Amino acid sequence: MTATGEGAHAGHGDAEERAEGLNNRLNWLRAGVLGANDGIVSTAGVVMGVAGATTDDTAILIAGVAALVAGAISMAAGEYVSVSTQRDTEESLIAKERRELEEMPEEELRELEGFLRERGLEDETATDVARQLTERDALRAHAALELGIDVDDLTSPWAAAGASMLSFTLGALLPLLSITLFPDSVRTWATVLAVGAALAVTGWTSARLGYAPPARAALRNVAGGLLAMLVTYVVGDLLGTQLE
Repeated sequence: MTATGEGAHAGHGDAEERAEGLNNRLNWLRAGVLGANDGIVSTAGVVMGVAGATTDDTAILIAGVAALVAGAISMAAGEYVSVSTQRDTEESLIAKERRELEEMPEEELRELEGFLRERGLEDETATDVARQLTERDALRAHAALELGIDVDDLTSPWAAAGASMLSFTLGALLPLLSITLFPDSVRTWATVLAVGAALAVTGWTSARLGYAPPARAALRNVAGGLLAMLVTYVVGDLLGTQLE
């Protein structure tokens, strides 16, 4: 490979590394937005339901805090289990690939050549690149091209759990603070307005991150959240009337 070719290859590798890092950051950001959205909707539903049943500030606060704590722990536990399973799978696949490279290196080299041809390289170039990648770091090359895994950037279940818990908590605080800090006469509508505005932001943001039309996504998000609040409020009001 010429010096120019080496420079181009290095530049292409740097571009791929930056793109991969950007994709990882976007995935984490999208997960955070969705976690906050869940916190907003679920906690708003609980506090509105209790507010429909009673005007007791203490009861509303306790219900809201319980919803926040339970939801945050549930989100963290679910994310930890899910990402742990994903990481176990990634580690198992990497270990399998490592054994195959030790036991049948020539077959793995031809396999790598095949992957490169599938990506548009000519036969001679694919052979040359495959040999260079194998000499440099065969496991990394196979993990990336065959498995789509970066051996230095495996998913972290603890980081995922912490991010989910934090984003859910931040989202849940909005309806909880709105329903408890505003006076009784306006707290229901203040909560509706605050939640509606927050859901518009999270809906718009998640759509932008996913390259979808933001206005339509924000409208759907707001409509779904407000419907959940309305239903729980009506249910709470009916139950409160029956229990009086």
